[in-house]
Amino acid sequence: MAIRVLVCGLAILAASVLPAAAQDRRIAVTFDDLPYQTSETALCEPGELMRLTADFAAMLKPLDTHGTAFVNEGKVCEPTRASTLPAALELWLAAGLDLGNHSFSHINIHRSTAEAYLADVDAGAPMTRAVLAAHGGVLHWFRHPYLFTGETQEKHDAIAAGLAQRGYTVAPVTLDNNDWMFGDVYRKAEQLGDEALKRRVGEAYVAHMTTVLDFFEPYSAELTEGREPAQVLLLHANSLNQAFYPRIHALYLARGYRFVSLEEALSDPIYAHADTYVRANGISWLHRWKTTDGEPIRWEPEPPAWIVAANKAPAADLPAIAAAPQAGANAR
Repeated sequence: MAIRVLVCGLAILAASVLPAAAQDRRIAVTFDDLPYQTSETALCEPGELMRLTADFAAMLKPLDTHGTAFVNEGKVCEPTRASTLPAALELWLAAGLDLGNHSFSHINIHRSTAEAYLADVDAGAPMTRAVLAAHGGVLHWFRHPYLFTGETQEKHDAIAAGLAQRGYTVAPVTLDNNDWMFGDVYRKAEQLGDEALKRRVGEAYVAHMTTVLDFFEPYSAELTEGREPAQVLLLHANSLNQAFYPRIHALYLARGYRFVSLEEALSDPIYAHADTYVRANGISWLHRWKTTDGEPIRWEPEPPAWIVAANKAPAADLPAIAAAPQAGANAR
């Protein structure tokens, strides 16, 4: 045990002193909840759906992220789904991204059976598969909604077996930064038409990204004897990232990361690590691997307290929450 503690301590020390340039830092960027996190009304209006997608794709294309985007086909109502969703997905492919299945309805396995869950996975595939096939591609990526993989062993195993039988490769996540929460608060600021508040939310988001990276880089290296593994970043297709993802992209470049495909990231040996985590929670695979190894989880930093409060409150309360004393720039 003493030897293991010493080795772990040396690994942590090496990770903390090894310069970024000496690390082979790789990142696969993924976007969930396609076609977009916005109102159901907007997604059911063909012109608005195409505008939102075109703007997001235009932002991404010159950045060459090699990313993968995960689709909830059921987010778009009929007849817009049949008439417009394939054209919207084409824009993502044209921007250089791959596509994956995120289930039809963003189903919550904790409120469902494994059979119903897999049926929702099947329902979420047809249009995405057809668009990929038209370009010589194959639908094989799957991302669990909420990162929930099943809260009982029976559900977990049935879902894993069902996905494997369907030829899916699960897309894990190592870097999870609660961007969905910032995205919700940003949309509330949009509803209020408050440009200053939008900027403040965006700046808080970029600052939080930096804080989370400061935590996850050495934490991930503990699992690989001081070598930072290839990371998989979870983001969402929303107005926050449409405006601020270029800043996030630049942050990763400044820290020495190369943007790689999901397939290349998953070729890192860490992704062959066993995962025995079975609980009612959706967490980073780094935490899952820690649990599997019998080691305690150390949780990543929480978003600023005012962002957490604003996420739980109606849009009308956002200015007061943001103006409260505890909502200072460095509040946590």
